[in-house]
Amino acid sequence: MPRLLITDAVPLDPAAGAYGDACWIEVGDDGRIAGTGTGPAPTVPDGTPVLEAAGATVMPGLIDAHVHLLLTTLHQGEAASWTPGYATVRALAEAGRMLRRGFTTVRDVGGADRGMVRALEEGLMPGPRLVAGGMALSQTGGHGDIRPLGQDWRPCCQHQAGFARIADGPQEVRAAAREEFRKGAQHLKLLVSGGVASPHDEVSAVQYTDEEIRAAVVEADNHNRYVTVHAYHPRAVNRALRLGVRCVEHGNLLDQETIGLLLERGAFLVPTLITYEMLAEHGRAAGLPEASVRKVADVRQAGLSALERAHAAGVNLVYGSDLLGPMTAAQLGEFELRAQVQPNADVIRAATTTAARLLRMEGEIGTLSVGAHADLLVLDGDPLTDISVLTRPETRKHVVKAGALI
Repeated sequence: MPRLLITDAVPLDPAAGAYGDACWIEVGDDGRIAGTGTGPAPTVPDGTPVLEAAGATVMPGLIDAHVHLLLTTLHQGEAASWTPGYATVRALAEAGRMLRRGFTTVRDVGGADRGMVRALEEGLMPGPRLVAGGMALSQTGGHGDIRPLGQDWRPCCQHQAGFARIADGPQEVRAAAREEFRKGAQHLKLLVSGGVASPHDEVSAVQYTDEEIRAAVVEADNHNRYVTVHAYHPRAVNRALRLGVRCVEHGNLLDQETIGLLLERGAFLVPTLITYEMLAEHGRAAGLPEASVRKVADVRQAGLSALERAHAAGVNLVYGSDLLGPMTAAQLGEFELRAQVQPNADVIRAATTTAARLLRMEGEIGTLSVGAHADLLVLDGDPLTDISVLTRPETRKHVVKAGALI
């Protein structure tokens, strides 16, 4: 029995950056698109939900390729008192809010685990399709080492709720990678430069050695997975690309050599501009340490220029937000920032077809093709000419995930 029939839809094809003729879309009982057509809609059994789009835009659901579901506060002291169970419930509640914003798939790049993936797959909580990478790997004193300076011991067994674990040397990196893949990680994230949110390192710091990065890349390849890296500046980004990583998160300070390497390797870049805007405006009040507040300016101004240059060169660009705590409410704001230097169609591709390629789910998500998951948005307006159609709640008539109206 069909799960849903949508009639009189104006389909937006992100790959073409164009609209098709008004059509019907039928969703099978497996939650995938079973058929589309421009003629009369098929007859469906009584009781099948029918959504009359009435000429509204129907497009694939959005994909955010850089989230941290577990980081629901910027107050590190507060989070330290949470049990893993409480942190997970908070995270799944945020996942539900992401789905209602129109994100039907998210890639978690530090923290979420297979248990959260399973809970969402089973419908125990509403939320997007979750592609989780387990814990990111950090060297001692790196971006993921947020221990107080007076603490000289590592957390026992690295089982605390958080976004990263510490691994030093090729052997430890290899073992940590194998452990994350054993637990179901779909990719591996390495922290190879300093960061904004980590109070004890510099953005320009280079982290991990060639041998450590190479060990992670080999393990990922052996497991049919890939490595993505947190990195801002060319010293870190370019070295990681030469060593075989497939994706770069942030990259605000990239140079022309970086762009050349991204193109040569067919790698992906996931800028996260909105997080720096929100951190600059609300970070201090939200509990970001003062040392981190001062670092925001180091990367904020360069981000848009880096995106513009990467776009002009034809780099594979993917949508990411990287918002933490209460700032996650601004998740859609990345669209309007990118539209300052990119055509709307290209920004939409970053959150649909290109993101699907990064996640190795091309043809499965980010498309209205027959056989794809029926993850859809029904919008009142034309996002190709007005990107705010995607960011204003009143234009979002319906969110559909796996053929179910949210």
